[in-house]
Amino acid sequence: MATDATSYKQLKEDFVSNLSGGSISEINYVTAAGPAAFILWSVLQSRQSFFKPYKPLSFLVDLFLNALSPLLAMTLYADTPLLLCGLFLVPTIFVYALPPNSAIAKKKKPKLPPAAQAQNKASNALSTLSTKPFLTTYRGSMLMLTTLAILAVDFRIFPRRFAKVETWGTSLMDLGVGSFVFSAGVVAARPLLKERAEGRVTPLSQRLIYSMRHSLPLLVLGVVRLISVKGLDYAEHVTEYGVHWNFFFTLGFLPPFIAIFQSVLKAIPSYAALSIILGLAYQIMLETTSLKAFIITAPRTDLFSMNREGICSLAGYLAIFLAGQDMGMIVLPRSISPNSNSNNAAQRTKLLTRMGAWATAWTVLYFFATNFKYGAGLDVSRRLANFPYVLWVAAYNSAQLFLGCLTETVFFPAFHTSADSKTEQEAYHAATSTVLRAFNRNGLALFLVSNLLTGLVNLTVPTLNVSPAVSMGILVGYTAIVTAIAVALDAWNLSIKL
Repeated sequence: MATDATSYKQLKEDFVSNLSGGSISEINYVTAAGPAAFILWSVLQSRQSFFKPYKPLSFLVDLFLNALSPLLAMTLYADTPLLLCGLFLVPTIFVYALPPNSAIAKKKKPKLPPAAQAQNKASNALSTLSTKPFLTTYRGSMLMLTTLAILAVDFRIFPRRFAKVETWGTSLMDLGVGSFVFSAGVVAARPLLKERAEGRVTPLSQRLIYSMRHSLPLLVLGVVRLISVKGLDYAEHVTEYGVHWNFFFTLGFLPPFIAIFQSVLKAIPSYAALSIILGLAYQIMLETTSLKAFIITAPRTDLFSMNREGICSLAGYLAIFLAGQDMGMIVLPRSISPNSNSNNAAQRTKLLTRMGAWATAWTVLYFFATNFKYGAGLDVSRRLANFPYVLWVAAYNSAQLFLGCLTETVFFPAFHTSADSKTEQEAYHAATSTVLRAFNRNGLALFLVSNLLTGLVNLTVPTLNVSPAVSMGILVGYTAIVTAIAVALDAWNLSIKL
């Protein structure tokens, strides 16, 4: 019996090892299913008020469009993702062609959550920073994809080219790891913008103390995961982060370094420039020293060499975080030109132009870093978190944010034209999916829940031996459970900060 368990564990480790990934274009097609489904959601909401009020049928449609659509894209429609996108976009055209249904909207205004009501009572004036719907949608979608992939990867119905590559190449899950860090960087710009608006500067020592408080829960989660993985003899892929390292440790060790980099801004007043300089410096070290060979081939003789992938890749993830922070400095302020007399529509146009320019800039840099004919001809490596990987993650996420902002601008103009906070809050809730908003609100807590459920499934189900029908049944059930937990926490107005 023990031999069977050992051989199955080895089979599972082999299942996620020595993979080479797939093309970036295919990854773009697969992840496009989410935005395509959200465009259909936007048309249903803006033209027919389908999700006002939010009833059980509304939840089921919301669940299908914003949770099950990406699951279908990475499983049953993995070979035909553009067909799935078309299945969402064709009904969009028909729904948009129908006359707007204003009756539902006139019956009753949606009741805002308690937190939003309290905020409205406190002040009805517009704040300097706003919680923008497209940012909530972007982060919720990214967390949803991550949640789905960490369990789906254990089933044969999930193509191997979407799983994390061994060393060189690109895959859906490689992109997910970097996107998680990039989105954290976007959100981290908020306290910095508040600090600037108030004209105060936090000392380095205070920033380090604050960062340690933020790191501690993540490091504790990393230790808990380490103990549980080793204690339960759970299948693990050592070359992913190392023998003891895991993604929670990566997230936990980033804040102190980020706090230190705030001081560097005095010399280089741009997060994007810092990101590029750091990524380039790390890449030069990989190419001109023995660091690359050490990370890939060195024997695991001590604590550092055992976890060399996780420790050394911190430089790349820090560069990704800084790139996200730079995008956050652009998208979070209410006005992209605070001293300008431009109206809200003109400000939104400037925002779109600037976001599009940055998405293009990151893409051009990626092209020259990886192209063999016109550029440096470097390969992407998530294991190293090298410079091409940093550029790929920054380009993809910047483009996703741009697409989200464009969708919001087209279908929900009431948000960026709001004249007071009450109207803006109502427009925000009308323009965001309840499912995605709930994931965005408790992202890290739900990521932990999904990790626990993934472990439970793997310990109770021989995922490699079940049929496609059973695989989809388990994955749909898992998606529904995690989504129900997220929506319940949001309905109860609970925010779990980790």
